[in-house]
Amino acid sequence: MSVDLALSPEAEEFRLRFRTFLSDELPPGFAGVGSLEIDAVPDFVQWWRSRLYAGGFLALSWPKEYGGQGQSVESEIVVAQESAVRGVPTGGPNDHFGIQMLGNTLLVHGTEEQRRHFLPRIVDGSYRFAQGYSEPDAGSDLAALSLRGRLDGDEIILDGQKIWTSEAHLANWMFVLARTDPEAPKHRGISFVLVPLGQRIVTEPRGDGAQVEHREPMRSVTDNGVEIRPIRMISGKSEFNEVFFSGTRASLANVVGGLHQGWPVAMTLLEFERGETAATLPIRFQAELDRLGAMLRGRNSFSDPDLLDRYMLATTRLFALRAMGHGWLAWVLAGEQQGSESSIFKLLWSEYHQFVTELAVDALGGDALLPVGRPSSSAFRTDDVGAPNSSRSWDEVFLHARAGTIYAGTSEVQRSIIGERILGLPREQR
Repeated sequence: MSVDLALSPEAEEFRLRFRTFLSDELPPGFAGVGSLEIDAVPDFVQWWRSRLYAGGFLALSWPKEYGGQGQSVESEIVVAQESAVRGVPTGGPNDHFGIQMLGNTLLVHGTEEQRRHFLPRIVDGSYRFAQGYSEPDAGSDLAALSLRGRLDGDEIILDGQKIWTSEAHLANWMFVLARTDPEAPKHRGISFVLVPLGQRIVTEPRGDGAQVEHREPMRSVTDNGVEIRPIRMISGKSEFNEVFFSGTRASLANVVGGLHQGWPVAMTLLEFERGETAATLPIRFQAELDRLGAMLRGRNSFSDPDLLDRYMLATTRLFALRAMGHGWLAWVLAGEQQGSESSIFKLLWSEYHQFVTELAVDALGGDALLPVGRPSSSAFRTDDVGAPNSSRSWDEVFLHARAGTIYAGTSEVQRSIIGERILGLPREQR
């Protein structure tokens, strides 16, 4: 069975053009973001984002009148693939939310005024979005959200809390699900609102002194009634936050899809959330597995039949994951909706990654208890391409992988979706 994804001749010609761009722009001998000193990573990502923007490699498939390049979806797949191979991001930290998720959703549900205002500003980086979905009592059951949106003239006033808001400390806007009609049934009465976070007027250190890496965020309060508090992850990083809204105002013109009609908009956005992962994750996982293989060989771990067997099983599972990812991308190119099938891919990759990182920690043995060396420069999924085989990197990636079966829908939720919507099994009793 072939796992190659066949693209058009035009897309392959574009691939050569993007490879030339990579060769011309990246420093000589560049081996991936993972090869950089940890303190140099944020500045490099910001610089690289500016080069992608200048080169016209952001929002490639968006219409030109909205700041895009008017190219095919194939071009975005090419950029995602080649960027993963060279170990560079496809944008800045908030572009996953602004371009891939919100921007594409506005093209489906947004008004012409919303598209013309927001999309060019998302592309040029002046608007940096975070996602305001989950709440303390509304995670996997998203429709149980309770953030209140009260109408006041031509504005909505927000009061309540969001949690697990990745990169909110770097954002100046947030797309938020708010309950604007508390009398309506659970999945109704919800509005999808674009909320300006406002100017930060107070910042205070986290309080743990020298143990805080310089790139970790600080707690902040804004002049629009928003407080952002970083959440320290089990690995020690703080890439996501809890966000409190207290009298926060947003214009009714920033409601997407109509007042009280936010649920279909939210579901459309979640379909776009997983789009790029099918193109990039198999490549990043392959680089990680190759790095693990080098570590196992260096430690003579393949002499252990258990470790060897688990490594070969990981190789087989990655082959299946890559084939499924390419099949998913083929649906996208054919203009078909991913729908419930995306749950299979999410389930596969999140459980695969736990399997691989457990193998790495077991191979390290006692060394895993004393992590040394360069930390991971990524707080989600794999370490960046080019990362060294340090015990600290593997320890942190192992810890990050624990969350992979929880965020973006738990494995239990994914299995229920697969059973009910794909296999036609009876609904689980609630």
